[in-house]
Amino acid sequence: MKNLDGTGLKRLHREWRRRSEPDVALLLDSVQTPYNVGAILRTAAAYRVSHLWLAGATSPPTHAKVAKTALGTGRYLTWTICEEADEALAAIASAGYGLVGVELADGALPIHDVAFPDRTCLALGHEDRGLSSTVLDACDTVAFIPQLGKVGSLNVSTAAGIALYELNRRRW
Repeated sequence: MKNLDGTGLKRLHREWRRRSEPDVALLLDSVQTPYNVGAILRTAAAYRVSHLWLAGATSPPTHAKVAKTALGTGRYLTWTICEEADEALAAIASAGYGLVGVELADGALPIHDVAFPDRTCLALGHEDRGLSSTVLDACDTVAFIPQLGKVGSLNVSTAAGIALYELNRRRW
């Protein structure tokens, strides 16, 4: 076994792209740290996220630190910046997405037990406070990522990657 060269890597990814046509979007609810937003953008591009809604105090993709962390992957994504979460929620509903919050909240289901809608928008919140009550109340369902260690929560960009993987894994 050996590492893939550029051509081999392209072939591998092309094969996986043919297996699914994901219709997944993201709502970032006041994700403030540019590093986190950039890492989420890079992961979103890897999973062909259809659209991102950036609500509240979320760092914009044009921020220098976001762009640096995203490593140019922002060019593969479309996004809408919304001053308020309500504006993003209305657009998400209008686009026909079911909203699944990724949050440590009472009543949340383990992510592996969630029945994702055909068109899913994953909502991820602020690094410390999580999803706002406005977004949490609007979610059709809320998922949490089970953890086995002594750390109580994951970084939001790590949680985004796990959630996007789980959602796409089921469609392969």
